[in-house]
Amino acid sequence: MGAELDLAEDEAAAVFSARKIRARLRADTVKPIVAFRDTLAWGRDRLYGLFDEGQPADSLVHARAHIVDEVLREAWLRALPETLAGVTLVAVGGYGRGELLPHSDIDILLLHAGDALDQHRGALERFTAFLWDIGLEVGQSVRTVDECVSEAAKDITVITNLIESRWLIGDASLYTQMQAALTPDKVWPVGEFFRAKREEQAARYRKYDDTGYKLEPNVKESPGGLRDIHTIGWVAKRHFGAQTLHELRERGFLTKNECDELFAGQDFLWRVRFALHMITGRREDRLLFDHQIKVAGLFGYVDTDKNRAVEQFMQLYYRTIKSLSCLNDMLLQLFDDAILHGDQQPPAVPLNARFQTRGAYIEARDEEVFRKQPAALIEIFLLLQQNPKLAGISAATVRLILRDNRLLTQEAREDSRARGLFIEMFRHGAGLTRNLRRMNRYGVLGRYLPAFGKVVGLMQYDLFHTLTVDEHSLYVVRNVRRMALPRFAHELPFCNELFGKLEKPKLLYIAAFFHDMCKGSGGDHSELGLLEARKFCLDHGLSHADAEIVGWLVKNHLTMSLTAQRADISDPEVVTAFARKVAARERLDYLFLLTVADIRATNPALWNSWRATLLTDLYRSTARALERGLDNPLQASDIATEAQIAALEILKGSGVTPEQARAVWARFESDYFLRHSPQELAWHLPEIINAKPEELPLILVSMLDGRGTTVFVYTPDRDHLFGLSTGVLARLGLNILDARINTTADGFTLDSYVVMEGDGSAISQGHRFEEIRDSLHRVLADPNISVVDVNRRTSQKLKHFDTPTDVSFSLDKVRNRTILELVTADRPGLLSMIGRIFQKRGLLLDAAKIGTIGERAEDVFFITDADHKPISDPSQLDELREVLVRTLDHNSTH
Repeated sequence: MGAELDLAEDEAAAVFSARKIRARLRADTVKPIVAFRDTLAWGRDRLYGLFDEGQPADSLVHARAHIVDEVLREAWLRALPETLAGVTLVAVGGYGRGELLPHSDIDILLLHAGDALDQHRGALERFTAFLWDIGLEVGQSVRTVDECVSEAAKDITVITNLIESRWLIGDASLYTQMQAALTPDKVWPVGEFFRAKREEQAARYRKYDDTGYKLEPNVKESPGGLRDIHTIGWVAKRHFGAQTLHELRERGFLTKNECDELFAGQDFLWRVRFALHMITGRREDRLLFDHQIKVAGLFGYVDTDKNRAVEQFMQLYYRTIKSLSCLNDMLLQLFDDAILHGDQQPPAVPLNARFQTRGAYIEARDEEVFRKQPAALIEIFLLLQQNPKLAGISAATVRLILRDNRLLTQEAREDSRARGLFIEMFRHGAGLTRNLRRMNRYGVLGRYLPAFGKVVGLMQYDLFHTLTVDEHSLYVVRNVRRMALPRFAHELPFCNELFGKLEKPKLLYIAAFFHDMCKGSGGDHSELGLLEARKFCLDHGLSHADAEIVGWLVKNHLTMSLTAQRADISDPEVVTAFARKVAARERLDYLFLLTVADIRATNPALWNSWRATLLTDLYRSTARALERGLDNPLQASDIATEAQIAALEILKGSGVTPEQARAVWARFESDYFLRHSPQELAWHLPEIINAKPEELPLILVSMLDGRGTTVFVYTPDRDHLFGLSTGVLARLGLNILDARINTTADGFTLDSYVVMEGDGSAISQGHRFEEIRDSLHRVLADPNISVVDVNRRTSQKLKHFDTPTDVSFSLDKVRNRTILELVTADRPGLLSMIGRIFQKRGLLLDAAKIGTIGERAEDVFFITDADHKPISDPSQLDELREVLVRTLDHNSTH
């Protein structure tokens, strides 16, 4: 339901007069198909031009429906008489509302009675065929009135389509009969209809994970999208017989400002959908990465120093749907009261001098409460937190909050009562996430904390972050809260156990809330966030010691994940350096939990068993280092010995003797024992002992040690082994998460790869293990194969990001090797390509840390020259950098 129907017709006529349309359609009686096609093309081009000129979207969507009306009527008259008893043509669905985008579905109903359908079947078939000939794709149903009633009674979607129908041409009395047969007293009473539409909306929300703030939203179906406005219109029409959303204001459901906000939001979303249809040339309601930059350009946005044009546009989109979500919440609650409860309102129960409960909702006792005491804008959410059985805030009070949240001025924010109420929410803990989200939804959170207000709706144009900054921050708080709750202990048992030992959980909640709050502010958001978080803590009565912990966590919230992903954490020196930065076990506990919560909220594909094991290993190693004392670090030889002892314990009873183990292990460097767990050592050893030379290479594949699927290769060393192995794995559609490369003193290699399926799922099928083994063996056993071509296509999403290759070098003095850090566009076969470059230059790969961050590959390679020495010649490093940049940028996704 949009503007009033006669007003819509007036607007449409201002764009296309019916007389002009008919004249064009009748211009060529010899070739009518050409005339109709040309008219549709003329109409489309006219609408595109008006869009570019800034014409309001509501006039464009009504004009599109208007021209289709005339085309259908003229096509009908070519096959059938205008006055035809027993058959009529009806527009249904969005077309019935008089709203069509350039490529929207055109749904029509052929309503018939008696034997009229059989009498005119030939003419009707010619009518339908003509529509296809002129390129007008329609969705058509053919029913009698009784069939309409029967289908509508069974399906909420059918009744919804029919109640917003419009008569087009034919027997108008038949359409009147259908309308009379579908009234609420005959089918779908108002209460049942409302409940069904409310559940339909809830199911739709669940489909989108109850958030409209994902980075590729559906403009029509996502929470806060156009479908929310449609739901309001459907209920209003069914209950009140309303023909226009304006009537909600007339009936007291909306104020003038709210009505203006609703129509402004609808117009914006229509313009976005119109732009999507225009640039894709098809029906497209998803704001995919492919389209966002183009749509932002059509809306006139340009890049600035702080934000790209696409980020500015998307921030407006997210703020618009937040506003529409508030209106949807409020109106559905008002409908609930009016439709389901009527005058039977439960009695009010006072909570304090300012608030009371009525049924399941909290409400203000005085319409001026927020104007008299702005701190009450915080208090109401704390009361909700302290009374978890309440379902929410009454619609009337939501209206007051939306009206008065601007009163949270600097003076109000500095009020000790407001600060005390807000920090109490973090101390209370239970219900924190839900009520911070409510505060954000109703505009209070951004008013109380202006730094948070700046990131509301702020997206980052990449494939790494899947939510806006504000939504991501609240998800991190949510993840931390779940760690505290026994009912979610099965998700992350170790985190749940560790959380139970925290002395001050509120510090972790605050750090989670603030960790990304200064994104988009220019500069290092971690450094700026430290200052913002520390000031918040001191302003809200926390001690200097607590403020320092929170500030340190915000500043270092990426440190643990970067160390685990980009450094060789099997190296005791790396662990000791990380332990020195952490300095205390208390900080380590907080940082570990914050890191896990952050990764899980950033992108669901990031969290997997391998990453969990990686972080847990770093946590345990660091905790052990702190317990020993930083002046007494662990030695590599001690760790290697411990690993061997543990592996032999696992192998007891397997038939492998300690003497056999020592004979094999004597050939291996100590790095092998540092980089592999005792379980892996025990897995490798019997297979290596039993492997016959003629059967090599030995390929093992298993789900092991909580790391995900591990592929182990034991074979005589050969040129380009890394490139061949990674090429085979890439060709199989696998993602490589980790690579550990070891060589023996007698010329064998022991390589381990942690892999998962290309979609991020675990490899669980036995036949898939066999496929990996057979494919690797076939290639590595053939000395004539020197290159593996990876023919997998680059995903469509990756093609829309430009990531120039960046290469930097540093020296690992302890391990006597060169560290090469590489950032480039991710693509299938990337590691194989890099391996070929190393091989051609006689470089040896000692280890690799593989990190894919959305569209970016951020990999670290530990390399030496052919003599196992670091590369110290600057000209050689410059040449390697130049070759990598030239090769990878030339073969990028663009």
